[in-house]
Amino acid sequence: MVIDLVITKTDDGYSADVPSISGFECWAPGEDEAIEKSLELVSFYLNLPVKEIKVDRARREGNKVINKLIFQK
Repeated sequence: MVIDLVITKTDDGYSADVPSISGFECWAPGEDEAIEKSLELVSFYLNLPVKEIKVDRARREGNKVINKLIFQK
């Protein structure tokens, strides 16, 4: 499966959102930390080990970076 992870640059850090998981959102001071926190949360939601989720940077749109999370489910 492939789902989007949207990282948005804000005034005080980076927020992360996975639109296909209702209520999913987290914040971190850096982009890499936002991705790491997101992976931990996604692995919890999907009941998968973090190491089984691959991150692929897809594109940038203004202050947002869209990543693809790739995993087998």
